[in-house]
Amino acid sequence: MSTTTVAVPLTNSLTAGKLPRHSGPVVLLVSWLVTAAVFLIVQLSGASTSFNVAGTLFFGTVLYCIAIYLLSFFVEGVRKAKDRLVTALVTAAFVIALLPLISLVATTVISGLPAFLTPTFFTSSQRNVVGPGGGALHAVIGTLLITGLATLISVPIGLLSAIYLTEYGRGRLARAITFFVDVMTGIPSIVAGLFAFALFSLLFNDPGIRFGFGGAIALSVLMIPVVVRSSEEMLKLVPNELREAAYALGVPKWLTILKVVLPTSLAGIVTGIMISISRVIGETAPLLIISGFTASMNYDLFNERMMTLPVFVYTQYANQGTDTQAYLDRAWAGALTLILIVMVLNALARLIAKLFSPKLGR
Repeated sequence: MSTTTVAVPLTNSLTAGKLPRHSGPVVLLVSWLVTAAVFLIVQLSGASTSFNVAGTLFFGTVLYCIAIYLLSFFVEGVRKAKDRLVTALVTAAFVIALLPLISLVATTVISGLPAFLTPTFFTSSQRNVVGPGGGALHAVIGTLLITGLATLISVPIGLLSAIYLTEYGRGRLARAITFFVDVMTGIPSIVAGLFAFALFSLLFNDPGIRFGFGGAIALSVLMIPVVVRSSEEMLKLVPNELREAAYALGVPKWLTILKVVLPTSLAGIVTGIMISISRVIGETAPLLIISGFTASMNYDLFNERMMTLPVFVYTQYANQGTDTQAYLDRAWAGALTLILIVMVLNALARLIAKLFSPKLGR
């Protein structure tokens, strides 16, 4: 009696029942396209006047989470579907976090570009201008001078305080400094402006004092705690072995800090300083209180009122003249200028960190 053996095809359980490799990005793109089509139909029907890009990205990402879970559930099983769902939720959180930033930048560029590209925006002030024309040169100069002086005040104080807390500080004094730095980090910006105004009003016995140096002091009050905390955390990341190796070679502590600790943590310190500058360069309330506003040029930080870009944006929007659109265009152009300045500062910070950070051999 003979038996017939039937060959059974072999299946690889490790590769069977899997979605294609690029299914995630494809499903996300299809979800965005489907949502865009829905919004386009709504717009064509007359229910909406403009195409909603932010809504398309948001609801398309939500649709992607649902679609990728269902596809994976029917093809790969419940375990892999849960894994893909969590990955999709992380992607959705990333997209949703970017939406306000993209929307803000796009709106600022679109609304501010017409006035930003005018030939007089960076070559003239608003002196004797009550309608179209004029520029923001006085505000740009004021912002650079006040923020630059605030940086010169804040960085040495903040960095030396961080070195003390990390390398020398022990006991109650160090704990007290840390406590007050944490408290200062959360104070409202207008409190810093009121502090500077009260300080110089008492010193000069002038209740109406307004000048750029006072604005720099107000901004430095806001910058110092940020510089201290960021620099302190970067200094703590330097391995103790590097310090001990320097001490073993007979290098004094101050020289170890100068030649070993600071160069090792330079990239992080510069990044923290740039973050602190970005934190204060757009402040309006303290500068409005102590620096005031003016339509004329002023290069003297110690005399008379000085205009800054945040106050320029505020005054252009709040005190609109007969030609409303001209004032709004200048306000948006001032906001665009602020964004560009912050972008340039961050690019410089990355370049400085790359050039001066220690080069480690392999």
